[in-house]
Amino acid sequence: MEKIIIYQLFARLFGNNNSNRVSNGTLEENGSGKMNDVSVQALKSIKALGATHLWYTGVLEHASQTAYAEAGIAADPKSIVKGVAGSPYAVRDYYDIDPDLAVEVKKRHEEFEALVERTHNAGLKFIMDFVPNHVARIYHSDCAPKGVSDFGSKDDKTVAFSPSNNFYYLPNEPFKPHFPLDNYYEIPAKATGNDCFTASPGITDWYETVKLNYGVDYIHGHSNYFYPLPDTWLRMRDILLYWASKGVDGFRCDMAEMVPVAFWQWAIKEVKRNYPSLIFIAEVYNPDQYRSYLHEGGFDYLYDKVGLYDTLKLVMRNDRPATDITGCWQRIDDIRQQMLNFLENHDEQRIASDFFAGDAIKGRPALLVSTLLSKAPAMIYFGQELGERGMEQEGFSGMDGRTTIFDYWSLESIQRWQSNDRWNGVKLKTKEKALRKFYQKVLTLANSEKALQQGELYDLMWMNYNNPAFDCRHHFAWFRHIEDSVVLCIVNFGIKDADIIVNIGAHAIETVKQPLSEKMVWHDLLTDEESTLEFTDDKMLSIFVPAHNGVLLKLKMN
Repeated sequence: MEKIIIYQLFARLFGNNNSNRVSNGTLEENGSGKMNDVSVQALKSIKALGATHLWYTGVLEHASQTAYAEAGIAADPKSIVKGVAGSPYAVRDYYDIDPDLAVEVKKRHEEFEALVERTHNAGLKFIMDFVPNHVARIYHSDCAPKGVSDFGSKDDKTVAFSPSNNFYYLPNEPFKPHFPLDNYYEIPAKATGNDCFTASPGITDWYETVKLNYGVDYIHGHSNYFYPLPDTWLRMRDILLYWASKGVDGFRCDMAEMVPVAFWQWAIKEVKRNYPSLIFIAEVYNPDQYRSYLHEGGFDYLYDKVGLYDTLKLVMRNDRPATDITGCWQRIDDIRQQMLNFLENHDEQRIASDFFAGDAIKGRPALLVSTLLSKAPAMIYFGQELGERGMEQEGFSGMDGRTTIFDYWSLESIQRWQSNDRWNGVKLKTKEKALRKFYQKVLTLANSEKALQQGELYDLMWMNYNNPAFDCRHHFAWFRHIEDSVVLCIVNFGIKDADIIVNIGAHAIETVKQPLSEKMVWHDLLTDEESTLEFTDDKMLSIFVPAHNGVLLKLKMN
């Protein structure tokens, strides 16, 4: 079974070849990437990197300060938009495509359909965002199917909550946030997207969005009104079915844990009845809710953010020992194959940023762990494989170690890779080429090497806690094994090269079901070098592992 490797691509930035990079710049100043920029050559390059799925982030039409008069699309008031380009998670039309991404705005749907076709022709699956918890402050669809009205158009705005309403209201209160409004008036005020049930959200709230009502009465004690089915449920099911009919292969569901499990249980079944191969990925951060969203809700995969991601980040920064990685998989052992592992995404800081590790090289051992520790899917964020730093003052996002999702911008590293639509990387810097080569090796091994794709995990840390020759703070070791294929994985998070002496132990040898003699020939899958390693009488093995790197030693069978 193929291991899922997701390449997350932020569409507005990915193909943008404009090099102006004016802080808080307009579309005219800084430009925007287009769907057409994700060309056949670009897709071939992403496929060659090892990706199996492409998550196109920011495809739906969302709140923006940019108007497209020729298409009848007005700009939103500045005060209720984050950034000039706007947040892709403040959707203002679930049935429309972001006009910034189209070469010909009036043909944006045709360009989207062509993108889906190109993606499939490249041997990649197409994933897009589904944003169910909230919408833009001003929601209006001009692309909805005939007979579909806008969210809130039939609401009873005189009550704070009604099961048949799409929004929550503050009756008779005007929207009055803790910052000035310009040319925007809302009465009654609607509850804000981050469960802010006040007419006066603050600057750190999701003030640009409105919370959707799924039949949970937050106003009067969290009572549930799920029968008859709330109107919001029906609308959202139809939106999922609409995009599935366009050839989309999966949905990454934004802040899924803020939407009741009961909705997902119903909606995912409804959608999969017609499209059984669709995958649903949930953004859920509360470990206590993981199994509920998987087993009851019906999700295929969940983010592993608060477990493996947070732990690896601290290990990379030497703030926690590598032994803590073991606890990550043990806490979710029954569901770990359904956890999506990653080191970067649009919400998180870049590994190479000054706010994280300061150098992308420090992410190499973490990539080996997050990608090859188990059968679980893995994801990388565009530019991660090039060491993108996220250390620019783009505008609304500020210099925070992240790549902006709010501003018109472009990335020099991606432009070097793009190389006039050849996407051959000839203009990449030497360090970028080396890092991309490493990523390509690891990501392709995840599916080309049987033990790494399908093999079981045997964590070797338990028998090395008391091993004085094994640095448990900086070193981590495990086996992946299946039938006659065994790979010994050892990583070094330390700043120095190390001669690591790892205790294999009789139990591990028995578990992998391979006769490990005193002298064995091992093939390092990362370097393609072979070596003969000797076991001591007490099953110790001495292995050289470079700093911020690892070895993947495949036992060479006779």
